[in-house]
Amino acid sequence: MSPKRTRGQNAGLTRQAILRAALALADREGLKALSMRRIGQELGVEAMSLYQHVGSKDALLDGLVEQVVTQAAPLLTEAVSWQEGLREYAHALLRALLAHPNVVPLVVSRPAITPGNLRLMEEGLRVLRAAGLPPDRALDMLYAVTGFVVGHVAVLAAGGVAGGAERAAPAMRDIPEPDLVETPLLAEATRARRAQPSSGTDRRFVFALEAMLRGFGEPSESGEP
Repeated sequence: MSPKRTRGQNAGLTRQAILRAALALADREGLKALSMRRIGQELGVEAMSLYQHVGSKDALLDGLVEQVVTQAAPLLTEAVSWQEGLREYAHALLRALLAHPNVVPLVVSRPAITPGNLRLMEEGLRVLRAAGLPPDRALDMLYAVTGFVVGHVAVLAAGGVAGGAERAAPAMRDIPEPDLVETPLLAEATRARRAQPSSGTDRRFVFALEAMLRGFGEPSESGEP
């Protein structure tokens, strides 16, 4: 552990450094370990010095959500089409959330309206608007994709899936054969699913995401694309 610095030595402390330390601590020990005192110890500074950069515990938690989401956001702006951009964003967000399972409850429960997140949303809307989508429809698409991914990861987290691998939730994947005796269609579907080679990607996630993207491409009730 680094020795604690004096007030005059805290000049190099930044919000980003604090959030990185907090995320690493949450990854190792969970959200219950997060406190200004513990994060200060990780950085070798007094806890009070953190408040100059992160105004409150709520701001710290919002910042953690921002740290995870920003790992996925750039892919939307680099894609060749809005469909590909949203697809890559969804997969990248899935990977980021699975890589930080202890932070998933924060992402589920907090809107995290930070300046950084707002800038990322603005950039995503700019890309979708350039593709001819009205801003309100583009915003609905961003929220829909994000909500779908977060909900999917919440189910995986409840089933104990973590570590960054895209896998199906055990509760939906491993139905014992004896339980399928009275449900022949479910048994047929389950056996067919088990016989398919694994690609390392959750097929249900891909199926639902692709259906969502196809739906986005259909005209809305107002006739807009």
